[in-house]
Amino acid sequence: MSQEIEIRTDTAGTLLKIVAAPNAPLAAGDDIAIMESMKMEIPLQAPAAGFVAEFFFDEGALLEEDAVLARFVAS
Repeated sequence: MSQEIEIRTDTAGTLLKIVAAPNAPLAAGDDIAIMESMKMEIPLQAPAAGFVAEFFFDEGALLEEDAVLARFVAS
């Protein structure tokens, strides 16, 4: 049974890089994207095995804290 999960940002910053391709299988803890905040790179990781169904922002976007970056489907 699959479950949809919102991937949210932990802090305000720039979406530096999208690492995971949409619909590509991921293991729990795999990097989904890299944020940059205050000169630090912050990885956003898969909360469970599954895949990213959809990203809501492109690389370079400025995001606020707790913004919904992606829709993740846990398997």
